[in-house]
Amino acid sequence: MTPKKVVFITGATSGFGRATARRFAQAGWALVLTGRREDRLQALKEELHDHVPVHCAVLDVRDAQAVATVVDNLPPDFGQVTALINNAGLALAPEGAPDVALEDWHTMIDTNVTGLVNVTHALLPRLIKTGAGATIVNIGSIAGQWPYPGSHVYGATKAFVQQFSYNLRCDLVSTGVRVTDLAPGMAETEFTLVRTKGNQAASDQLYRGADPLTAEDIAGQIHYIVTLPPHICINRLEVMPQRQAWSPFLVHRETA
Repeated sequence: MTPKKVVFITGATSGFGRATARRFAQAGWALVLTGRREDRLQALKEELHDHVPVHCAVLDVRDAQAVATVVDNLPPDFGQVTALINNAGLALAPEGAPDVALEDWHTMIDTNVTGLVNVTHALLPRLIKTGAGATIVNIGSIAGQWPYPGSHVYGATKAFVQQFSYNLRCDLVSTGVRVTDLAPGMAETEFTLVRTKGNQAASDQLYRGADPLTAEDIAGQIHYIVTLPPHICINRLEVMPQRQAWSPFLVHRETA
């Protein structure tokens, strides 16, 4: 019997991560699911484990030692990782930069940048051992390419994701490991609820009438990237809902 391919997903307890777990389970992959909320991890495991092997680990990606421990202690059946989905991340503080708490900036940097680096570094030896067809998908954002008011540090962290992905791709080109920066636009998940600290009205207002992307849309793109023939690598994939596009440059005019 051919061993199942293994996908390692961070931030699997909601949004893109949870949808991606379900999509890869449908395709028969073994799952390593990590996240901070144990109750959600266990619920997802109970949903999927009758269909595919599932290994869960409560993990805060900001903690490098905890990341190393989780990776070092992967059970043998989950040890040969074929795909890493660096999904864990968040946005905070939609206010302008002068009104933002420094703590929120640090949290975004620690999660979106340091957490991404921690997990990638820990799993690189396993991905390199897998070789041709192994894939890292880093979840970036259109905010890493296109600025907007209130993006400040969030957008900067996603610009890091883009450049880190490109540079990592250069370093891994001889190993067979592929690296993709997947940059979604407006997608209706818990993203805005987290960003606004639970303001459901703000979340509803943002997505109302916009026909935004769904978590399942992005999970489908992730699965597509990972299952391409090994000789194909998508460097960056920017995905927006059809109703989202660019606006004219902001111009601040003096009032009389």
